[in-house]
Amino acid sequence: MRPKLMKEFEALREKNVMDIKKAKMEGKRVVGMYCLYSPAEIAVAAGAIPVTLCGTRQDPITAAEKVLPRNLCPLIKSSYGFAATDTCPYFHFADLLIAETTCDGKKKMYELLAEFKPMQILQLPQKQDGVEAADYWYTEVKKLKNRLEAEFAVTITDDDLRAAINLLNDERRSLKELQDMCQLKPSPISGMDLLTVLFLRGFCSDKREAISMVDNLILELKDMVSHGLSPFTEKTPRILLAGVPVGLGSHKVIQIVEDCGGNVVCFESCGAYKAAFDQVDVEKEPLQAIAEKYLRTPCSCMSPNQGRFELVVRMIDEFKIDGVIDLTWQACHTYNVESFSLKKYIQAGKQMPFLQIETDYSESDVEQLKVRIEAFLEMIR
Repeated sequence: MRPKLMKEFEALREKNVMDIKKAKMEGKRVVGMYCLYSPAEIAVAAGAIPVTLCGTRQDPITAAEKVLPRNLCPLIKSSYGFAATDTCPYFHFADLLIAETTCDGKKKMYELLAEFKPMQILQLPQKQDGVEAADYWYTEVKKLKNRLEAEFAVTITDDDLRAAINLLNDERRSLKELQDMCQLKPSPISGMDLLTVLFLRGFCSDKREAISMVDNLILELKDMVSHGLSPFTEKTPRILLAGVPVGLGSHKVIQIVEDCGGNVVCFESCGAYKAAFDQVDVEKEPLQAIAEKYLRTPCSCMSPNQGRFELVVRMIDEFKIDGVIDLTWQACHTYNVESFSLKKYIQAGKQMPFLQIETDYSESDVEQLKVRIEAFLEMIR
């Protein structure tokens, strides 16, 4: 049983491209973003359309490897490849790129990417606690506000920021409520369908329309639950996919898990639960509140990264997880190293099956992954 509204989300592949093209023809500005640390509220407050640009497909990697080393994270190579080949419409229409210093590979890639588009680099602190880190990050966020004002010849007022905060908080509310539907046992939606929704709605040029679509899907899922409809049973192994961001094109692990009889009920990654579980405080001075919220993002680039460990354990409990798969892309050193500590932290309090998978975007290891994942699911059963 599949939600009927999935057809509307699948249609977003073409609709989003047409909408962004139309918006540009009408004089709208587009801001491309590569990371969850980039505050979308400021772009919205500047009257621009924020779109995500992280590459999730294998296709442009060959072109990227003419410039970038082969032993580099596939996300970095895919992102650069789309820009170098001008095959991503959202990059093509972007007026300004916002990038962040989450890893050395990205930092150096951005130096090359700056040859294609104007760019604002957000220099992240290496830790999240302490006055020094907070003050430093606030300065970076303020620089971004100033850059957007200068680039687009606008003035961003506190009222503009508050309106953007309310809009983005509502977006996060809808996305969290959608993902929380999978706390039900069995889940009313598959992991692949959930990923499709989370991924494709991220390219919508009209956020209110996207929120409405997600809210309507939530209503349909609730109706399915009331009629006892689900693609799964209560005995289906429930998997939490932790780690690196995934999207359509880099979804092979999710597909394999569900083809082998499991259900990926939640994603800890920055395109999923990590992006939705926390809100901007509407009671504080808006720019300060935005800075504080984004600095709290529990990413492996931070040291220490206690917040991520706590979030994963919380998700294990709330989503009734049977096993954790921690996904890392090849050459993603921060997530790869942190996987050992994450496993240790989880198993200190829970006897939870844990599988680390290191892979890339290619299909070369699909059969090998299938063997490992089948064995993991059988162990859970």
